[in-house]
Amino acid sequence: MKLPYTVKILGVLLMFFSIAQLIPVIVAFIYSETAHLYNFSITFIITFFSGLALYRFSTKENSDLRTKDGFIITVFFWTVLALFGSIPIFLASIDNISYVDALFESISGLTTTGATVLIGLDELPRSLLFYRQLLQWLGGMGIIVLAVAVLPLLGVGGMQLYRAETPGPLKGSKLTPRITETAKALWYVYLTMTVACALLYKVFGMSSFDAICHAFSTVAIGGFSTHDQSFAYFPQQGIRYTAIIFMLLAGMNFALHFTAWSKRRVFHYFYDSEFRCYFGIILLTFAVTSLTLLYYLEEFNQKTIGESLFLVVSISTTTGFLSSNYSELPLFLPIMLLTVAFIGACAGSTGGGIKVIRALILLKQGGAEFTKLIHSNAVVSIKLSKRPLSPRISESVWGFFSMYVLVFLVLLLLLLSQGNSFITAFSAVGATLNNLGPGLGDVSNNYYILNNNSKLALCFAMLLGRLEIFTLLIVFTPGFWKN
Repeated sequence: MKLPYTVKILGVLLMFFSIAQLIPVIVAFIYSETAHLYNFSITFIITFFSGLALYRFSTKENSDLRTKDGFIITVFFWTVLALFGSIPIFLASIDNISYVDALFESISGLTTTGATVLIGLDELPRSLLFYRQLLQWLGGMGIIVLAVAVLPLLGVGGMQLYRAETPGPLKGSKLTPRITETAKALWYVYLTMTVACALLYKVFGMSSFDAICHAFSTVAIGGFSTHDQSFAYFPQQGIRYTAIIFMLLAGMNFALHFTAWSKRRVFHYFYDSEFRCYFGIILLTFAVTSLTLLYYLEEFNQKTIGESLFLVVSISTTTGFLSSNYSELPLFLPIMLLTVAFIGACAGSTGGGIKVIRALILLKQGGAEFTKLIHSNAVVSIKLSKRPLSPRISESVWGFFSMYVLVFLVLLLLLLSQGNSFITAFSAVGATLNNLGPGLGDVSNNYYILNNNSKLALCFAMLLGRLEIFTLLIVFTPGFWKN
């Protein structure tokens, strides 16, 4: 492990992040928010010169990154990024907001969780609201992937960062021969979707500010809003249907979008096993939700259908936008939707959860075991998109799932030990570990009510969910630090 060079890269990434903090400075200037103009300027100076100091610490170091270095940089960067990202939120001096709250909000934004501790969003400064949305947008595709795309300093070693950062079990897959070109391709698609989403929001009645902010969080599958009512603030059905379309698109593997863009073909979507499973889950969940609401409400019109579809897509993709308080629905529905959120979106998307491809592999392995019980001598191979799956990938999926369950149980016990009810603790851990956002019980609208110990535990859960558990936990193992 080459620690000096790792520190150098960390410094470069931190300076890169500081540039993004200049954008809220512009917003503060436009809306004449003098105090926040000062806060964001101070944050930029602190972040930039901290990164410069780390860079100068090892400026003569230069070598390729190894796998261990990629994990270290990814974990350290997300942790350090959250610490620096919390500064302007803390400096805003919002009533009753402690530093733990500011850190929680920063991590929630960067990990695209969308769980918030802020109350009275409609009254907050525009620059701060924009900053929250920007954090989600940067965290969506991963600022490290962006850095790999634009910083030749990382060179060949950027592959290690890319593999540590990107979600899903098939981390080694590349869209182009060079990793920098792959990262650029992903960000081109990401940026194009963001612009298109913002334009449609504007067309259907959002203000320019709200359109940009909500496009950030929609494409990032983040869930932050500039209003306490979230999407219930906007009565236009066109806005909701726009959100549905882009949440669905952002929940797919971005490699499919890149193929559609570069090769001008769309039928390849339907050849992908994960895509078919992803849409199958959403359609099935929507059907069950619709039938349940029809049974309980005894009335089902076009508006109810639209609201149901919006809720299902938002929760299933782990976005977390709400057009109504879903915790007030018959208990069966919130629990079912939260369960579906455990599966989440596709690998290679901006969504959370264990990922559809892992759930599909587990299901296929279960089916294979049934076949072996009936036909003991049968040789059953698991296939995805008509291609045999490597046994190593199957083993990694089972390993991930077992660790996921263990981590979930430990975090659940931690929250229960803090005096939270079972529904609150269960949903809070599920919502943060899967980067969903809204939970049930006391955290159905806001996480402010939780004590600091609970918030810190959930901060760890959000990082675990964003970095897919192993990337974060591996740095706590003794073997990782041995040469």
